[in-house]
Amino acid sequence: MTTVAVDVVVMAAGKGTRMKSALPKVLHRLGGRALLAHVIQRAAQLGARQAVVVTGHQADQVEAALGGMTEAPPALRCVRQEPQLGTGHAVQQALPVLADDGVTLVLSGDVPLTEVATLQALLDLCDGQHLALLTLDLPDPTGYGRIVRGPGDDVRAIVEHKDASDEQRRITEIYSGIMAVPTRLLRGWLARLDNRNAQGEYYLTDVVKFAVADGVRVFAHRIHDALQVAGVNSPAQLAELERAHQRRLADRLMAQGVRLADPARLDVRGTLDCGQDVEIDVNCVFEGEVQLGDGVRIGAHCVIANARIEAGAVIHPFTHIDGERAGVGVGPGALVGPFARLRPGTRLGPAVHIGNFVEVKNSTLAAGAKANHLAYLGDATVGERVNYGAGSITANYDGAHKHRTVIEADVHVGSNCVLVAPVTLGAGGTIAGGSTITKDTPAGALSVARAKQLSIANWKRPEKKP
Repeated sequence: MTTVAVDVVVMAAGKGTRMKSALPKVLHRLGGRALLAHVIQRAAQLGARQAVVVTGHQADQVEAALGGMTEAPPALRCVRQEPQLGTGHAVQQALPVLADDGVTLVLSGDVPLTEVATLQALLDLCDGQHLALLTLDLPDPTGYGRIVRGPGDDVRAIVEHKDASDEQRRITEIYSGIMAVPTRLLRGWLARLDNRNAQGEYYLTDVVKFAVADGVRVFAHRIHDALQVAGVNSPAQLAELERAHQRRLADRLMAQGVRLADPARLDVRGTLDCGQDVEIDVNCVFEGEVQLGDGVRIGAHCVIANARIEAGAVIHPFTHIDGERAGVGVGPGALVGPFARLRPGTRLGPAVHIGNFVEVKNSTLAAGAKANHLAYLGDATVGERVNYGAGSITANYDGAHKHRTVIEADVHVGSNCVLVAPVTLGAGGTIAGGSTITKDTPAGALSVARAKQLSIANWKRPEKKP
């Protein structure tokens, strides 16, 4: 295994005209992340020294997006290719920031699903002294550069489709666009490129003939998994790659023991970690970082983002959980939904019940607390075994600032109450239905804050004039 430093060069300068979008192609999303972000992540997983992104079309937009794509090494650098004169010309722009003591690994910003093990095998084949190409057998290789082998099975040339003879076009082994090459050798080969070809471009693939001429062996790491080298050039290709990617994620989850009602109707747009005996119904979407404990059940049509759901909890259908940066925590044995919404900063304790059309934000509910119907809890601290009535809300915002509501253990809040924060409801107290509470209530007391009921005899409603 090579121990030479690795510098990754990512090709991200193309127009992507077939996407028919104002968004640069490499910023379109797959699995909830930009195509380019997947490639940068591979560089990080390989322990690369740096990732040099070659930008061109809409360079400002691509470069601005890079800042949120990694929180760890490798170091990110951008170089611009203006105008775009081919793949060899693109890598030439990166040469000034590449050191000769390393290996250059060339990746494409629109090829997001190459596996780390595949790239590591390619680097090992390069071993700091050879040119190593990632290749693939395709039943229909139209449009791809063909691999021409010689004696000993070494690669002798890559011939672009438009420049290939009829005999060469019958070759089914194609070049993926990914190579690993000692930088000290690459520098000299790139200086020898010319554009005497059908496209009038500087082909990176021409380095193969230079390597052969210089007596450097050219190896190919051939794979049979087309998904790993599949690129995106159109919305249709992006959709196809998304489904293939999601199916692979589903297969991995099922191999771990997760029960999916239909693996074709699952979307993971981030990371999903599951314990034992997890069940997930159809059309669920998981975003950001989601953890599901042992025995968790997720009902149909749920959207869950940035949440930790502990063992035995049940999320009923059509529930929306979005933790954003603050996260959401659902305790063991809790029941949530259907049609519930948990927002950032929500923490539910063991056996908490959050029912239909209940919204909770930045609130903590202790063990056994219940809000079963049509209610809102915002900026609240709720004690054990509290029962929070249908139609009740915390009025936590005064138009300028948020304020907190504290509901101590064993409080019963009747239906259709308004709790005007800041306010504390004493332990064991009862709030009569329809009350608007603006002051703290004592423990164990019945608190009533509503107008006296009046009945006016013979009342007639206004009538419309003819």
